[in-house]
Amino acid sequence: MFLLLERNVLYMDRNPSPPPSDGEEEAAVAGDSIGNTVYSKHWLFSVLTKLIEVISSKKSDSSEPNNVDIQVELDEDIENDICKVWDMSMDKDVALFLQEFNAPDIFMGVFAKSKSPRLTEICVGILGNMACCQNICLSISKDENLGQLILQRLRDSDPPTLLETSRLLLTCLCHPEVANIWVERIRGSPSVYDCVCFIMSSSTNVELLVKVGEVLDKLFDLDEELMLNWIKNGSHQAVEQPTDDSREEVPDFEIVPCLLEAAKQVCSDNNTEGLDVYMHILQLLTTVDEGIQAIVQTTDGGKKTWNLLYNLFCNDLCQPDDPPIIVQEQKMVLASILSVLSAIYASQSEKEYVKIGKNMPLISSLIRVLQNMEECGKRPTDGSKESKSEESEKDFHLKILKDICCELLSNIFQELSKENILEGLKQGHLNEQKCSCVFQNLLPFYFTSVESFVEVLREADQSLADTLEERFPSLKLQT
Repeated sequence: MFLLLERNVLYMDRNPSPPPSDGEEEAAVAGDSIGNTVYSKHWLFSVLTKLIEVISSKKSDSSEPNNVDIQVELDEDIENDICKVWDMSMDKDVALFLQEFNAPDIFMGVFAKSKSPRLTEICVGILGNMACCQNICLSISKDENLGQLILQRLRDSDPPTLLETSRLLLTCLCHPEVANIWVERIRGSPSVYDCVCFIMSSSTNVELLVKVGEVLDKLFDLDEELMLNWIKNGSHQAVEQPTDDSREEVPDFEIVPCLLEAAKQVCSDNNTEGLDVYMHILQLLTTVDEGIQAIVQTTDGGKKTWNLLYNLFCNDLCQPDDPPIIVQEQKMVLASILSVLSAIYASQSEKEYVKIGKNMPLISSLIRVLQNMEECGKRPTDGSKESKSEESEKDFHLKILKDICCELLSNIFQELSKENILEGLKQGHLNEQKCSCVFQNLLPFYFTSVESFVEVLREADQSLADTLEERFPSLKLQT
């Protein structure tokens, strides 16, 4: 069913973006220009005609034996011309002209018959540019045959083609008028799940992984039912399984391990955009019970997810020498990571891998986030003129991060033993300043957690407990 994406390295040097147009060659004569552009109608007609001829000739070759899996190189002159069309299609007037000339129908022929990965890539890319125009996007989306052919491109073994297909899908999903059409179409094409999971679990092309992640993130955000179906059923829904005895075995994909593989790949490439995307997808999973169970009921019981996110949070994102303002820049990814860690901690507290005695640096990192937020609140404005809506949005996301951070800390503080506290004090993960910061943020909403911690702290360090009670009178034990 699938071919490994072994051609990633081969195509890394192939620039999927088209070369710039040659203005002299395309200078439009009077009455020949497309809309308000300088592009020539006649020239564009000639290129599309060549493209039709290429597809027609490929059709005539289809009867030749043993050519099913043969890939052919695109003629250099034709490639250059079609790349210019790709570049031109970013202009709305050109896009509308291509639509009027029924270019999408020509591209359908390419998808069905072409043996040239480069030609397929370019045609998907042109469609992606055209789809930026709302009316064209609506037309493309309503064409069921074209829609199915686009989804079939996700089965391609060519990474650049997969990248352009993902861009096209994301563009369509971002148009509110047609998003539901694509959600329903994807629901009705269960093999899309296998294609997406296969890319995430096997590709080393980070640009492709980021774009596929954005598509998945948008899908899950748009439709919780689709997310639940993918969590519960996965590849067991697939309807395009081969039936002959010699077929290759189709991997039984699970959504969480595939997400982790992609996340590790983008992390190894230090791709912050990809990290944001995949952490948010994991966070979306934790918004439903089925998603949390999918994380903690993997073969390793959620350990890989915990370890990946724990290391990201404690060893990469939250460092002592980071300036406080860094929390402002990282607030979204921090909130996603902490949401997942909190969900795992709450449901797997009996598991050895989440025992706080082994994860004391987590306390330091959580407190550092709270301290950085406090410092950001104290700093005067830098003079930049932000709108009230921008400031409100910034405060809103910081409040979400603070709430998640406090909830996780409250759960941890309730579980700390005398030995944990002694070790935390010894290693510097806990001290008077840090405990004061925690109490300041947890009280009064998490009074029970703080009170429980103080009771155990008395056994470990009576003097520190007394000092904290003096600073926070509401904590004095009732006799």
